[in-house]
Amino acid sequence: MSKLLATINDPADLRRLPRTQLAALAGELRAYVLDSVSKTGGHLSSNLGTVELTIALHYVFNTPEDRIVWDVGHQTYPHKILTGRRDRMASLRQLGGLAGFPQRSESAYDPFGTAHSSTSISAALGMAMAARQKGEHRRAVAVIGDGAMSAGMAFEALNNAGVADCDLLVILNDNDMSISPPVGALNRYLAQLMSGRFYAATKELGKKVLHVAPPLFELAKRFEEQAKGLVVPATLFEKFGFNYIGPIDGHDLDSLIPTLENIKQLKGPQFLHVVTKKGQGYKLAEADPVAYHGPGKFDPAVGLVTPATPPKPTFTQVFGHWLCDMAAQDKRLVGITPAMREGSGMVEFHQRFPDRYYDVGIAEQHAVTFAAGMATEGLKPVVAIYSTFLQRAYDQLIHDVALQDLPVVFALDRAGLVGSDGPTHAGAYDIPYLRCVPNMSIACPADENELRKLLTTAFQQEHPVAVRYPRGAGVGVAVEPGLEALPFGKGEVRRRRAGAPDTSCKGVAVLAFGTLLHPALQAAERLNLTVVNMRWAKPLDTGLLLQVAASHEALVTLEEGAVMGGAGSAVSEALQAAGVQKPLLQLGLRDEFIPHGDPARLLALQGLDAAGIEASIQARFAAHIERPAPNLKVVG
Repeated sequence: MSKLLATINDPADLRRLPRTQLAALAGELRAYVLDSVSKTGGHLSSNLGTVELTIALHYVFNTPEDRIVWDVGHQTYPHKILTGRRDRMASLRQLGGLAGFPQRSESAYDPFGTAHSSTSISAALGMAMAARQKGEHRRAVAVIGDGAMSAGMAFEALNNAGVADCDLLVILNDNDMSISPPVGALNRYLAQLMSGRFYAATKELGKKVLHVAPPLFELAKRFEEQAKGLVVPATLFEKFGFNYIGPIDGHDLDSLIPTLENIKQLKGPQFLHVVTKKGQGYKLAEADPVAYHGPGKFDPAVGLVTPATPPKPTFTQVFGHWLCDMAAQDKRLVGITPAMREGSGMVEFHQRFPDRYYDVGIAEQHAVTFAAGMATEGLKPVVAIYSTFLQRAYDQLIHDVALQDLPVVFALDRAGLVGSDGPTHAGAYDIPYLRCVPNMSIACPADENELRKLLTTAFQQEHPVAVRYPRGAGVGVAVEPGLEALPFGKGEVRRRRAGAPDTSCKGVAVLAFGTLLHPALQAAERLNLTVVNMRWAKPLDTGLLLQVAASHEALVTLEEGAVMGGAGSAVSEALQAAGVQKPLLQLGLRDEFIPHGDPARLLALQGLDAAGIEASIQARFAAHIERPAPNLKVVG
């Protein structure tokens, strides 16, 4: 470790350094971030871009007494390193280790947990108003990116903050780069920053020239006040009631620190516009910030390399291929994403069907109602959205789509556990929150090929359908190239117990919803269980359910989602409605927020791997398990 960084155990140590050493510290900190992320994987480009800004904030403000809220928070690795967590960076995003986002339980320097975008201004405003109400003299700072500024929540907070009598600083970290290329009118407005740099330089030159002619200088100043909104994005934020400052170079400590020191003395809402570059200081990340947004482990000297053996296709890739194939067949299809083109597998679709591709920015609520409007005009919208992000548009889903029974397909990526991103990104709740909405249907494909077929089934419906699928690759089944559909609302028996005719009532049946079908099949081989691939959480295949219930002594439901209110609850409700009483074990994600870590390990801790499923069934239904004789064979 470099000598300066080794002396920084908290921001108080940082503030004891002379300003002349901060540039050297920034170089050491940037190198440490690069080295750490290359060994653990994680977010890189965004963190390399916030090194100087992080140093300046902790140097000027009295953290943690002064509060800093980082929007999204995937750019906080330098912040973590400077706030006493340097030696734990090797545990980043691993079970029991540092979180990839700010977390209140992790450090006093993380005053607010973030991971979803556009929440920072609201939270920081709440902190500032609380300080005023309590008579405490401290500052609240929100650091928000230009991509996150496209969300309505950010503007709701600005609207409130501009008339609030409190000391709030909003820092717009303008790097002209969200995860996907930024879009929208606001971004075009901020993109004037390039001319803004020219504006800033020419303004300084103009001052020098015009100072020799005071009347001309005063005329120019008056013109500037009227026209600056056309050149830099000042007027917009000043109209919200903020004192706008900037833009300034976010990598120039000699600009950042004096500016922040001046702002610290000002009262009321302040807005500082800084310009940074994602990947700053690492040429490969500067050249391709998207590729280096969230890389796995890699050699910094070499960069990212394409694996020699192509990996199994991911569920996201299967969706992307289906989307293109269905679009080629049906011109009514339009694809919509809230700023997740790459993450949702829509790059090829964007390239092949640019006139039917819509990235609405980080605006999930708008995305859903926008899709509803298109559906009213006879188009067939497919909204590609992470399960955890659809939560942000729940009212729109109910009021604008389901209530009007509009044919919108929701492709719910990242359903279930997501591993290293942790509880903020886990798609644990979509079955419960969608199942209770009239007119909604929920498909739960068990593998990649079934995903493709159920997407086709969903697209053929004239009502809203969500198709949920996990992050990463599945078991690796071959994906058929056609656009064949599966029967709507129907499941299948994938394995039958051995040793008894169907007319007898013996043994245990597992009703699997989604990809946990495969560990269920493994457990079933050892315990001699019937396994049903239910495929649909809503509508339930009640005919199949009652048939299986009639031929088994006990039932088990299995889902990678919240067990409270989930598919298992739907089974219990259906049995009760039919007057059928059966012992029922519901297996799924427990009523807790599940931490970050390796997905396989997390599933095992939840008892949802093959061994855990077997153990739970054995413990609950040992008396009902009828193991087959060695010469008996299972009928599939």
